[in-house]
Amino acid sequence: MRPSRPIAALRPFVQAVWSHDAPPHAAPHREHVLPSGAMHLAIRLDAPLRLYRDATDARGDRAGTATLAGARHGFYAKQADGGGSVGVVLRANAAQALFGCDADALRDRHVALEDLWHPSDVERLRERLAEAGTAQRRADLLQAVLVAQLRPIRALHPAIAQAMATLRRGARVGECVADSGLSHRHLLLRFRAATGLSPKEYARIRRFRRALSSMRDRPWADVALDAGYSDQAHLSREFRALSGLTPRAYRLASPDGGLHVPVNFLQDPGQPAR
Repeated sequence: MRPSRPIAALRPFVQAVWSHDAPPHAAPHREHVLPSGAMHLAIRLDAPLRLYRDATDARGDRAGTATLAGARHGFYAKQADGGGSVGVVLRANAAQALFGCDADALRDRHVALEDLWHPSDVERLRERLAEAGTAQRRADLLQAVLVAQLRPIRALHPAIAQAMATLRRGARVGECVADSGLSHRHLLLRFRAATGLSPKEYARIRRFRRALSSMRDRPWADVALDAGYSDQAHLSREFRALSGLTPRAYRLASPDGGLHVPVNFLQDPGQPAR
């Protein structure tokens, strides 16, 4: 199933739900997962998640079969083996509601679900997901379990919600601080607790995502200016830092503009975008 809207009880905390079966004869490969600005929970139905530090890392690190990925300010590399999985993309403030911690405690990390929920509950969830039969039933089951885990918390602070919306439109952090009515420090602390990122990092990732969404078959200079970069060279530097790829290599590997990019780790040495 394609990512879908969650049930009503989860909508304040969950942006999207997804579930898919293993495609037949899918060959294992590595991929770069580009920063989205959000946390996500994923439960794999077969092989555990394996993460890699860089292109020279031949073995990687085992991260488990049920993991919560905190918001990141850069890409990470993982083994994509084509197995079935189910998960959710989380909204700001979801970490407190579902896992009892602030989002900045999860930042740049993959945390085993057993470290956040009781291990026996996680094992039972895996068993039920394996027995569910279809992608839709797995998605329904995971949502029911998440609803049962919800804790009573305060709603997302209005100033943080407003700052996120303003930054998505391309505003500067200083404008958000001025509009929020909070001090810069107070806004920073509340923003990081809710999202796992600083306002500056969040703005950087949103600008990067604007570039991804507009880059198909367009001149790089136009992409850069429309997304909010000062020039094409600025886009190239930021793109490499956030994705581990040049814009040209990304366009060849992921023409649909997605956040999951198959790579062979023989990296493009860094030709400028053209």
